[in-house]
Amino acid sequence: MIATTENLASANKASVEAFLTLANTAFASAERLAALNLNTARSFLEDGMANAKALLGAKDLQQLVSLQSTLAQPSVEKLVSYSRNVYEIATQTQEEVSKIVESQFAEVNKNVASALDKAVKNAPAGSDVAVAAVKSAIAAANSAYDNMSKAAKQVAEIAEANMAAATSATVKAAGVAGKAKKAA
Repeated sequence: MIATTENLASANKASVEAFLTLANTAFASAERLAALNLNTARSFLEDGMANAKALLGAKDLQQLVSLQSTLAQPSVEKLVSYSRNVYEIATQTQEEVSKIVESQFAEVNKNVASALDKAVKNAPAGSDVAVAAVKSAIAAANSAYDNMSKAAKQVAEIAEANMAAATSATVKAAGVAGKAKKAA
């Protein structure tokens, strides 16, 4: 009975620690995202004011058109950079949360296996079939979890590759459009 109480207390302590780690991860990510948003908003406001002054200072229509095309490119690049930073924060947060969940899952598995081994020692004769069924169910659950984890990692890798390709294509398209306006 005492061992069971100690096991429960230990499990509760580990759960609280995992929750605190998750909370700290969430707060750190929210803090990084808020700082990124504030810095980006400040930058866009400053750029907007500078761009407005430059556009108002244009002496003729040709200079106005030329300014518009040159002023758009840095904004597109900053927007792409902002998107990349948001994606990076989200990806890092997801990785940290995954590590915590995997650690908790491993700990639960270890505790279940330990409890099952203790139960087998105290089990009445003829309960081998039930114990084998429980062990089989645990193995199937572990296998399913591993498969889901691998699939999630593959999806994350594909999403990251797509994000990089889309970012590169956007920057190139903005550059080509800016050059085409200048040539016109």
